[in-house]
Amino acid sequence: MNTRGALRGWRAVACIGAVALLATACGSSANSGSGSSSGPIKIGVSLSLTGDFSADGNAFQQGYELWAKQVNASGGLLGRQVTLDVVNDASSPVQVVTNYQKLISVDHVDLVFGPFSTGLTKAASQVVNRFGYAFVEGAGGGPSVFTSGLHNVFDVSLPVANNLVSFANWIAAMPAAERPKTAAYATQDDPFTAPQLDSARKILELAGVQSVYNKVYPSETTDYSPIASGIISSNADIVLVGTLLPDVSAFVKQFIQQNYNPKALIATAGPDQGAQFIQNVGPNHTEGIMVPNGWYATANNPGNADMVAAYTKQYGGTAADVSSDVPEAYAVGEVTAQAVQKIGGLDQSKLISELHGETFDSVQGKVKFDSTGQNVDAFAYVFQWQGGDLVPFQPGSDQALTPVPPATAPAEYPKKSW
Repeated sequence: MNTRGALRGWRAVACIGAVALLATACGSSANSGSGSSSGPIKIGVSLSLTGDFSADGNAFQQGYELWAKQVNASGGLLGRQVTLDVVNDASSPVQVVTNYQKLISVDHVDLVFGPFSTGLTKAASQVVNRFGYAFVEGAGGGPSVFTSGLHNVFDVSLPVANNLVSFANWIAAMPAAERPKTAAYATQDDPFTAPQLDSARKILELAGVQSVYNKVYPSETTDYSPIASGIISSNADIVLVGTLLPDVSAFVKQFIQQNYNPKALIATAGPDQGAQFIQNVGPNHTEGIMVPNGWYATANNPGNADMVAAYTKQYGGTAADVSSDVPEAYAVGEVTAQAVQKIGGLDQSKLISELHGETFDSVQGKVKFDSTGQNVDAFAYVFQWQGGDLVPFQPGSDQALTPVPPATAPAEYPKKSW
């Protein structure tokens, strides 16, 4: 969601400074990774295979592996096969720094791909920058990643702060008689989720939609019942939540139990997790729930159909089961490979320069980085579960949500009762 990034236990980041100093002592730059011009190209990745982000981390691994398999089947990168060195950061900002330090200084990988989440990307970017490596990632789109003055970080996905803008503009543009009067907001204290709700709330309040509940809860929260109860008690017309899969699933279950039926419910992430979301809330309870994203399974982007087909062949299910984390990771590989092919080598300084200067194709659409490394060509769709499928919409000229393939019906508003 990639889509999307988050961070739990950020206080542990105090330990990062010491690790980063060690990275500086070990080396400050690298031109070509291992330096070998033959044999496999080694790509180092730290992913959350356990811990709070394990669902997303494992989906990211699927995306990276699908890309590597496709590249190798097509003759490799620069005529060489690629291998992924994936290590587990256990969703820890301290461990992610240690992992990238080792991947670069000890394992001498040729390239590095980013982890899952804004927080882990922010932590890792400092040490990767000290070694002079390009850091292409797909789930570190929170604003805080791009305010450190680093020149080597590139996010191929939709900038986080823009995710809910299309939804908020759609609500704001409704005729006054139809427009909801009140809204409830709840978000993790997280650099991925909170900026999205901040942007949307400003738009909606300017349109006269009163905020009747606004809760920021610690990212390490595990009992979501009090927050759900607060939203229910507000009786808000619409609900916007800054979540990942666990908390939005808990909210939906309690809304169903208490028979609370907002006219619209949108979550920053979780409903985009395909089969995992269906399993968590039940196949009869997804209807009408919304989520923002920059990708959908049948989008007519180069290579997208092949990626979806490869996913369903390897992992089973249908296109609707593909987590949005998968294309976010896959696009990291695509963009990096295009830049590497263009410069004809693995020199990191040349790679960084190339990434800043070109427009790239990906399964998520066009990728063009601004000076901070954010993808300015990414587009924010709104998705809604309808009839068991997650279908995409885009704002029209009048800010109405217009269905795009494979959507065939207008957005459902108000959403149906549970």
